Amino acid sequence: MPSPRIAIFPGSFDPLTNGHLDVIRRTARLFDRVIVAVLINPKKRAVFAVDDRVAMITESCAGIGQPGQVTADAFEGLLVHYAARQGACAVIRGLRSGVDFDYERPRALMNAHLAPEIETVCVIGADRLAHISSRLVKEVAGLGGSVEGLLPDAIAQRLVARLRAGKSES
Repeated sequence: MPSPRIAIFPGSFDPLTNGHLDVIRRTARLFDRVIVAVLINPKKRAVFAVDDRVAMITESCAGIGQPGQVTADAFEGLLVHYAARQGACAVIRGLRSGVDFDYERPRALMNAHLAPEIETVCVIGADRLAHISSRLVKEVAGLGGSVEGLLPDAIAQRLVARLRAGKSES
């Protein structure tokens, strides 16, 4: 029996958006297991704590694929080192535009230099979701705009409550 094909979908996911979920759903059709990996970056101030992001991802991905196919985790350090520890054959990157490609290409090349056995797979974002980014969603929510349809409902409610309370965590 061949080894399971494991993919890592890394990011800050602060918060997880419907664009991220689209990439996760589509990736789950291609790989036996998908690990949505939250990067621990103590230098970056986040709205949600790492543990909260992992929990929200777990909840939001519960119905995707087979039970246990999509999981959430947190990591620090080099992505390719984490991917190798997980036995992953691929790193997934979602692309909304050419700007994302220009950002991702040098990182993919560096990852290939460090771990040539791990492939970077780019998933083109759906047009209907291409305008969604965690940064813009936080900005809109923080200014009192509607984020309906941009995030899973439970995450949208938590984000609005957190921003109204003026709280951020790292």
